[in-house]
Amino acid sequence: MALTEREAAAAPFERRVLRSAGEHHYLRVRLELPDGGARPNVAQFKLLVVSALRELHGEVGAALPVDVLTYEEKTLTAILRVVSSGLVKLWSALTLLGFYQNRRCAFRVLQTSPFLLALAGNSRELVLD
Repeated sequence: MALTEREAAAAPFERRVLRSAGEHHYLRVRLELPDGGARPNVAQFKLLVVSALRELHGEVGAALPVDVLTYEEKTLTAILRVVSSGLVKLWSALTLLGFYQNRRCAFRVLQTSPFLLALAGNSRELVLD
């Protein structure tokens, strides 16, 4: 059923903008330990993330819900899930963390997305045969 010109002119214009469609954001991160040594297991890795949040943002930051979805101890790579409103807090806390067990370390954020599926592959590392 088509609208007449008069009905089309009377229809109100409504603009909708969604800032963040997703409830969560996902980050692929890597912990870099330049001097080698003991590698953290998944529980120690989660504790390191929470302590980074506590150090920068206090107890409120430590209460931020962060989930470790996957963790590869061999490469020290993990996929983290955080509520979208806490993305900047988590990212800044990981970036500014400098020590793990009195040894220098650094977190590198490799990818971030509001969609978990987007972290499944990386076109920059794609090898075509």
